[in-house]
Formats: sequence, C-alpha cells, structure tokens
Amino acid sequence: MLWPMFFLTLAFCGIAVLGVLAVRVGLEARRFARAVGDGCERVARAAEDLERAATPLAARARVER
Repeated sequence: MLWPMFFLTLAFCGIAVLGVLAVRVGLEARRFARAVGDGCERVARAAEDLERAATPLAARARVER
C-alpha cells in the first residue's frame, strides 16, 4: 500500500508543478503582449512625428523644382 500512495503523491506533485509553471508562462505572455503593444504605439507615434516633420520639407522641395 506504500508504493501506490507514493506514486499518487508524486503524480499530484508533478501536476501541481506543471500548473504553477503554466500560470507563470501565462503571466509572462501577458506581460510580453503588453510590452509589444507599447512598442507598437511608440512606433506609430514616431511615424506620425516623422510624417509631420517631413511635410514642410516635401512642400519646399516641390516649390524649388
């Protein structure tokens, strides 16, 4: 009776460890997704700033031709 209880306890501990790791992976994936979203927003803002800065230069280049 000792061995079946030992293996049952071992299996439960293994499933508990896998559950903890799954939660940690989920939290890290959420954090990574948030970081990617922030990066996308920064790139979009930088593209808008670049477009705003380039508009007068493009207009000036058209006039000089």
